Amino acid sequence: MKQQFFRSLRIFLAVAMPILLPIAVEAAPKHAIAMYGEPALPADFEALPYANPAAPQGGTIRFGMAGGFDSLNPWIVKGRAPWAIRSLVYEPLMGRNWHEPFTLYGLLAETIETDDARSWVEFTLRENARFSDGSPVTVEDVIWSFETLGTKGHPRYRTAWNKIASIEETGPRKVRITFSVEDRELALIAGLRPILPRKQWEGREFDESSMNLPVGSGPYILDDFEAGRFLSFRRNPDYWGNDLAFNKGRHNFDEIRYEYFGDGGIVFEAFKAGEFSTYREWSAAKWEEIYDFPAVAAGDIVKSEIPHERPSGIRGFVYNTRKPHLQDWRVRDALIHAFNFEFINNTVGGGKQRRIKSYFHNSVLGMDLGPATGKVRELLEPYESELLPGALDGYVLPVSDGSERNRKNIRTATQLFLDAGWKVDDSGVLKNSEGTPFELEMLLVQGASETLAIATIYAKSLERLGIDLTLTVIDSAQYRERTNAYDFDMAWYNRGMSLSPGNEQYLYWGRDGINTPGSRNWMGMDSPAAEAMIRTMLEARSREDFLAAVKALDRILTSGRYVVPLWFSDYSRIAHRKELKFPEQLPVYGDWIGFQPDVWWYEETPG
Repeated sequence: MKQQFFRSLRIFLAVAMPILLPIAVEAAPKHAIAMYGEPALPADFEALPYANPAAPQGGTIRFGMAGGFDSLNPWIVKGRAPWAIRSLVYEPLMGRNWHEPFTLYGLLAETIETDDARSWVEFTLRENARFSDGSPVTVEDVIWSFETLGTKGHPRYRTAWNKIASIEETGPRKVRITFSVEDRELALIAGLRPILPRKQWEGREFDESSMNLPVGSGPYILDDFEAGRFLSFRRNPDYWGNDLAFNKGRHNFDEIRYEYFGDGGIVFEAFKAGEFSTYREWSAAKWEEIYDFPAVAAGDIVKSEIPHERPSGIRGFVYNTRKPHLQDWRVRDALIHAFNFEFINNTVGGGKQRRIKSYFHNSVLGMDLGPATGKVRELLEPYESELLPGALDGYVLPVSDGSERNRKNIRTATQLFLDAGWKVDDSGVLKNSEGTPFELEMLLVQGASETLAIATIYAKSLERLGIDLTLTVIDSAQYRERTNAYDFDMAWYNRGMSLSPGNEQYLYWGRDGINTPGSRNWMGMDSPAAEAMIRTMLEARSREDFLAAVKALDRILTSGRYVVPLWFSDYSRIAHRKELKFPEQLPVYGDWIGFQPDVWWYEETPG
């Protein structure tokens, strides 16, 4: 049953949150802060627009997961910690409303205060905020959390920490952060930092993987677990934030349970057998073809389609340009030509999948077709000498005739390789002038059967170019270890994008990630032009300037030919037990962070 609840994004942007208007802001405590413009919800709002305050509480939601975990510390590079710990056990100072591109409302913090330039931000903690052990959340905990995450935590926290000039207590429940650079997003990023209890880490090394039970201020407690097998989170009946308007209609399940399986195919079979209660389907073809098992026919399993209006992001096979033979853009372009998307879509995707055309495709932020014009061109022209073909004049992905041979694109790929100094010798192997064969290894996670099927077809296509593509299928622990160390030629890659991109773009594409282990810059991208566009985004005071900077960044990324893009959908497919319900009004981000299990509930169906 497809839900149709959204007005167009154009109307939403124009009416619901007029972004990037230069508004003078007096330094005064407020209940919320928006990246651009004013928050949509007033100080006396009753609940988030996509939450149901009347939802019953109780019941269990069970998830099936492929892979495993060997750590309960989700804040560091080492180990594999379940992502759910971050969102269920811990909380930030402010919480995000997923019906606005980027607006935060008070959570641990009662109010937020900043100046017009956002050169500093001050939070006032709620007097009743508590960790699950009953101890109060203090300014000392806040300061310690910022410093520890920024110096010992995952690299994603270090960029913002390096932009902080000082952090200090300014009152019994007040903490002020002063920034060292002009960056209007930093005040919001500070609001999203998780707050940890300092005393839990006394006498322990923060940056070491561990299985110690976490203590946070969030609505759930990790009640039981078995390493690599399952986790059971129980709703905390003494949760300090139960009565907050921000939490009304959220955190409805008594138990949230995650069961781990070694293979993705086994997860689906376990769902069919009733071992867990919800399953997210990524394949349009499978959604139509294999959901005919008895529980669906009987109405015990419901198929829900959840629309969204967020950018497509990028999903596909990434090239690691740290490898010498992948540094030439013509080589990457040749490899993209060899990827026969139309044939793969018909073979694996049932011919129903829409291809990702750029990193911000499917949104107002995506690059326009054809040559760059206006402000976008003005931003790009100073970097013309470093930009790759297509950034200024327009870039589109190659399209095949749908046949398996893909002759036209293979011919183009052959010529690109020749231009880059690679030629097929008499033995049928692609080699450079020194006689070195062109070889590739692609990393894949065990259990990702659809991805393996796509990669296998791609390998056969590359054989026509004299290239041996080795498919290395490894478990999730090895995959994380090797990708954190950038030990791959190609790998499966997935990066979601928001309607309000900001500092996280440095983590995705910034040069600091070239040598820093664990960054999200898997492709090893080093582009002063891209970093300049990110700076412009963060300093923008007008809607026009912001959109131009994102569109320009989208051109740089897409024409960089770093990823073989696959497909996306503008709605999510969730199969679930009929007892699992969700509100009729959906967030603009759809099925994303803050949706399932956050605002779902369990309700027995009468009869």
